[in-house]
Amino acid sequence: MNYIEAMNYINTAKNSGHEPGLLRIKKLLEKLGDPQKGLKFVHIAGTNGKGSCAAMAASVMKTAGYKTGLFTSPYLHSFNERMRINGKIIENDALTELVQRVKAAADTMESCPGSFELTTAAALLWFAEEKCDIVVLEVGLGGRFDATNIIDKPEAAVIMNIGLDHCAILGDTVEKIAAEKAGIIKEGCPCVLYQQTPSVTEVIENVCKEKHSQLHICDFSKIELEFDSLYGQSFAYKGNAYALPLLGENQRKNSAVVIELAEVLREKGWNIPQEDLEHGIYAVIWPARFELVKDEPLFVVDGGHNPQCARTVVDNLGKYFGNYHHIMLVGLMADKDYESVMKILNLTADKFVCVSFDSERALEAEKLAEIAEKFGKPVKVFNNVKDGVGAALDWADSKEDMICAVGSLYLAGEVRECFDLR
Repeated sequence: MNYIEAMNYINTAKNSGHEPGLLRIKKLLEKLGDPQKGLKFVHIAGTNGKGSCAAMAASVMKTAGYKTGLFTSPYLHSFNERMRINGKIIENDALTELVQRVKAAADTMESCPGSFELTTAAALLWFAEEKCDIVVLEVGLGGRFDATNIIDKPEAAVIMNIGLDHCAILGDTVEKIAAEKAGIIKEGCPCVLYQQTPSVTEVIENVCKEKHSQLHICDFSKIELEFDSLYGQSFAYKGNAYALPLLGENQRKNSAVVIELAEVLREKGWNIPQEDLEHGIYAVIWPARFELVKDEPLFVVDGGHNPQCARTVVDNLGKYFGNYHHIMLVGLMADKDYESVMKILNLTADKFVCVSFDSERALEAEKLAEIAEKFGKPVKVFNNVKDGVGAALDWADSKEDMICAVGSLYLAGEVRECFDLR
């Protein structure tokens, strides 16, 4: 098996017809020697912000001197980005060898695991064999039945901002979705919670009581902004100062979660000096989260894909680019609430460039344009990202124009590649 064959095997494994549950991943990992049993974890769930939180948490633990694994999904440019140790992405040869071993185990099973289960197994095997001190594990979907929830009690469970997404799978209210994500809270496992609405908080509180889990809720009223620009921001939280390269109020809140998490880990015996916490947050690298990729014309890329993300993008555009005309380069997944996303983006858009990107789940650009045209604003349509980026740049013919690409991490990855960013 070579790398291309390994990726083809992973990407063509289907989940259709599978009942939700952890039985397949349990059997698969048993055949691989249960690599997860010897690892310690921080487990992170949520609708929005869990990737940023995971990246910051991993950066902090690495800075504190721990060999730190990071498992995230999806990816911007390469599948390998989903697995990292101390910030370094897994090499093709190593990933190929892991997939080959996972496939050999999966081939002996009656019910073949799906793509995410296979990927999770490969990552856990790698982290175990590389003897990571701790692994920051991002949930793929939901929590209760997510393949990552096969782990035993983690050092801490983290639940980020919860909103309406994947409603057909997780439930049609934020309270139902919160209950699914709270499935990662295990008996006696401390939980760090992004500050939520009262009804969502109540759901998490009840689960924590049932599981005898100590709940730590962030207090965003304790965040004090000190400096904010297109190139970074600084703030204080509970009396300590932090600098952050990521932009937006949402990232300050995500940072506060990581700060609370660090305190929980300290209580469990992890040595995280305050200076390492500060430096780890400052050193985080997490692209395509309201990322400025070009100065002239100003061009921002954001991987947001649901209504909550769209609202954050609109807020950030008002904060950082309130006096500019906004050219919105948009591409969305067909299985997302794209009509709601477009209505929210229309609140700040002056022009739309609608594109399709390289994914079988991508919404056709023409269908996206049909929605945009109802707003009565200029619209251009392209069936690929490269032409859409070129048209947006041509359209930005004034110093008062700026461009924002938004709608999916897959779109964000292709846009970044147009600027030779990887």
